[in-house]
Amino acid sequence: MTSFLGHTAMVLHFCFLGFVVFGGFLAWRRPRLFWVHLGVAAYALGIVIVDWPCLLTGIENWSRLETGRAVMEDGFIDFYLTGILYPREHLLTSRLVMAGTVAASWAGVGWARLRWRFSERTRV
Repeated sequence: MTSFLGHTAMVLHFCFLGFVVFGGFLAWRRPRLFWVHLGVAAYALGIVIVDWPCLLTGIENWSRLETGRAVMEDGFIDFYLTGILYPREHLLTSRLVMAGTVAASWAGVGWARLRWRFSERTRV
């Protein structure tokens, strides 16, 4: 059961990271998701900048300790992605690309909202 919880936390971590980066694009179709994405992105930014603890990292590290595996010393992203998905020396670049993707998705949400407001005014 402990291993199952750890693996579930790992899968949720990947889903969380995917939502942080691409969730703003979902808000193009479902505008109410923007506020959820804003909160999730703010929390992720706090984890990176302020070094807030991540609940999922805690669960996964607990599972790793209980099952005799090495813990993730530097966190989920460093353990699973840095050095595998991109070279370690490009960590800042990868963060900037993710931030740019989030900004682009939010710009799209803003543009869609402006178009919707404009179309509502011209119908009346």
